[in-house]
Amino acid sequence: MKKLNLYKQLKDKQSKEVNDFPIMFAFSTDQFNEGMKKLNLLPTDTNKIYSIGGGGYIRKSDSKELDEMGELHSKEMKESIEADKTGNNFIYDMFYYELNNHEYGYTGDVEQTLESLDLTAKQVQENPILLYSLRKACKDIQGEDEN
Repeated sequence: MKKLNLYKQLKDKQSKEVNDFPIMFAFSTDQFNEGMKKLNLLPTDTNKIYSIGGGGYIRKSDSKELDEMGELHSKEMKESIEADKTGNNFIYDMFYYELNNHEYGYTGDVEQTLESLDLTAKQVQENPILLYSLRKACKDIQGEDEN
């Protein structure tokens, strides 16, 4: 039976929370007008929204809630990493998932994986559990590619 990836579980939960958040993306006037309707605003209510970059907009009244959600997601990630005392559970799942997501098996490069996790090579080198888990995940992926 395949083991459930603890990291992916957390990512999926957080993605759902982001997707459920009242946000719109617009790259044309029609999309902007539709998005404003989705936010229960008129297209002329531009003083009631913030741009969050990348074509995304939120209501100004929701900005505190968005900040709180971002802080909660960071806290959940940090706590999940800290709770994995051996590196064989959440941390391993995290590296394994992101290494595959960034095509480590093809490139042999961990840089994009570390960037996606907001980690530096130095941070990993200085933390024996992170280093162990990263090496184990790399080895496991390389072993899969040989089969």
